[in-house]
Amino acid sequence: MSGLGRLFGKGKKEKGPTPEEAIQKLKETEKILIKKQEFLEQKIQQELQTAKKYGTKNKRAALQALRRKKRFEQQLAQTDGTLSTLEFQREAIENATTNAEVLRTMELAAQSMKKAYQDMDIDKVDELMTDITEQQEVAQQISDAISRPMGFRDDVDEDELLEELEELEQEELAQELLNVGDKEEEPSVKLPSVPSTHLPAGPGSTALRMTVVGNPRSWSCQWLPILILLLGTGHGPGVEGVTHYKAGDPVILYVNKVGPYHNPQETYHYYQLPVCCPEKIRHKSLSLGEVLDGDRMAESLYEIRFRENVEKRILCHMQLSSAQVEQLRQAIEELYYFEFVVDDLPIRGFVGYMEESGFLPHSHKIGLWTHLDFHLEFHGDRIIFANVSVRDVKPHSLDGLRPDEFLGLTHTYSVRWSETSVERRSDRRRGDDGGFFPRTLEIHWLSIINSMVLVFLLVGFVAVILMRVLRNDLARYNLDEETTSAGSGDDFDQGDNGWKIIHTDVFRFPPYRGLLCAVLGVGAQFLALGTGIIVMALLGMFNVHRHGAINSAAILLYALTCCISGYVSSHFYRQIGGERWVWNIILTTSLFSVPFFLTWSVVNSVHWANGSTQALPATTILLLLTVWLLVGFPLTVIGGIFGKNNASPFDAPCRTKNIAREIPPQPWYKSTVIHMTVGGFLPFSAISVELYYIFATVWGREQYTLYGILFFVFAILLSVGACISIALTYFQLSGEDYRWWWRSVLSVGSTGLFIFLYSVFYYARRSNMSGAVQTVEFFGYSLLTGYVFFLMLGTISFFSSLKFIRYIYVNLKMD
Repeated sequence: MSGLGRLFGKGKKEKGPTPEEAIQKLKETEKILIKKQEFLEQKIQQELQTAKKYGTKNKRAALQALRRKKRFEQQLAQTDGTLSTLEFQREAIENATTNAEVLRTMELAAQSMKKAYQDMDIDKVDELMTDITEQQEVAQQISDAISRPMGFRDDVDEDELLEELEELEQEELAQELLNVGDKEEEPSVKLPSVPSTHLPAGPGSTALRMTVVGNPRSWSCQWLPILILLLGTGHGPGVEGVTHYKAGDPVILYVNKVGPYHNPQETYHYYQLPVCCPEKIRHKSLSLGEVLDGDRMAESLYEIRFRENVEKRILCHMQLSSAQVEQLRQAIEELYYFEFVVDDLPIRGFVGYMEESGFLPHSHKIGLWTHLDFHLEFHGDRIIFANVSVRDVKPHSLDGLRPDEFLGLTHTYSVRWSETSVERRSDRRRGDDGGFFPRTLEIHWLSIINSMVLVFLLVGFVAVILMRVLRNDLARYNLDEETTSAGSGDDFDQGDNGWKIIHTDVFRFPPYRGLLCAVLGVGAQFLALGTGIIVMALLGMFNVHRHGAINSAAILLYALTCCISGYVSSHFYRQIGGERWVWNIILTTSLFSVPFFLTWSVVNSVHWANGSTQALPATTILLLLTVWLLVGFPLTVIGGIFGKNNASPFDAPCRTKNIAREIPPQPWYKSTVIHMTVGGFLPFSAISVELYYIFATVWGREQYTLYGILFFVFAILLSVGACISIALTYFQLSGEDYRWWWRSVLSVGSTGLFIFLYSVFYYARRSNMSGAVQTVEFFGYSLLTGYVFFLMLGTISFFSSLKFIRYIYVNLKMD
């Protein structure tokens, strides 16, 4: 009898549980562990709620709750491991039982064949061969059933297969569109080797300046629109760039950039510091969004293999001169951090350690981290989380070095792998950088309540008070019309006042009508652009693990929405009697692109002079310029042609006289400055609280993910702007001032000025930014942001006022 037969057969003398009893006990143990899991999860949620409850009110209690939560999470992880082990044991016993039954069946079959063979004659040979063939087929089916994986997490494997199939289909489609055939993918970014750098001799610089000989070159392309569509957001919207590994496969760690912690837009290549660098630098292919985000990824000397731990492996030996040590000292004093990338997961840490304490005696210590501990978590064949730590590492002191002395350093690293139950990166409760940067995850109830109260007040004011006033005005004016028409033939000049008396001038076309139409066209384009970006974010089309996805989407949407600016501008320009529509199209396409190009030129020049990776390479500049020339400008012209051809005459409910009416003197509170102050401050107050979090995301280290709240606040901003515009326009017309065209644009459009003033306040009081590089970029792009808000809100304000004026004069009885 075989080994399994002796184990489970009748001749077994040792007493012990049968396989069925063992399987039943394992199932009972699994039920107990599952209940323990549920209990631990409840305790974790309770401790989390306790920590949230105390918050900053009782920090000690909150920390104790978090410590208990951490212990419960460790117990939960141990329980998960035990449960997995029990499940594997149960499957092993079931498979062993199945194998034993198969062997018994084969033994019985052998005995039967032996007995049949003894009394076999020649006539039964064919029948026996047929039976043997059938038995072989049955045995093969049984073998296939035994070797097939049992039901442990089959559903997960099916999902992985479907995801892999989708990725293959997308790659095949991309290859067909790009016409690359069967060639291997060439690296699309080829950057030259980074030379050694030195610090400027001038003292007192607030930011570390590094020089680079030549700019890195970006990737080039042949089919621009298709390439931007495919590569604009990395691997496509919402698709995680996850690689599947086998045990022992190499995992490439890319070094990316370094920079001051408080200056997010001031970044330099990692190899510009005196660190361990390979002889030949190999750069990773980058998407357009990554280049715009200042990424410059290159392969490192770190050797990491999937699921293989490493303990204090030597990376390199270095001999640093006093100049290089001083360069590291200045970087550490400026709180420089580095960013590495593993499987599209950014990991960040500080370059060194600085300790400054005491007044008398004063101590100032600088240390360099020469050992890094990498912690990676995996699930199956995918990397879920990556982090770097220096918790148990002692920094190497950089103090007390003589000018002619060299400093010897040995850089080492360790790698620790651990399995996690989290299946997707987006399911992790921790951030993708392990908490290196602060997070803002709570809903901003103060901002929402403030905005909602303001909106309800304004809408109530416009809908109740203003409509009642209009109803009284219309009743009085229409009654005066009947009485005066019965008495004399004079027009409305007999004692009338208010907005009725200027009905022959209110639709008189304004000066600089071409510029007004260009403002309306570009404002409509940015309204569509902003709405599109927020909707794409709500649909989850921006992956947080992909770099620069929103930048690429903004460029693509800007190029595609140029047709909106051309259509709106040309359509309204032809309606109000414009004839030079070609000049109007040129003005429309230049209204934003020219200020943006001038601002970007200054900012990019400052980055280039300081060697920052935020300076765009020449090929990327040519690419963006070509996209605007081949996509943006032609779409503006096409939209302008359609708008001109579809324009109908301006339908004014009142006839305009040839001679303009004299405007009476206006009180000070109806002046343009006052209207701009009121019309700009109220919409700004509706978004002021939320604006802080947006600035903290764009110019700080927080990550904004509450796109639903952002969409709600954006709708509130537009609603408040429209209501304020209607109210101010009514007050202006009541003073017999018919010059509402430009006034309506300037009144609410001045919100952009308040946003720029807030940016100055944020820079001075709410941030720690410093240095020429960060300052120039911050104020340059903040000025452009205020300009964009001026265009958007000015457009909303104008069309709201136009709709309101048409409504009141259509309901006015006139000859």
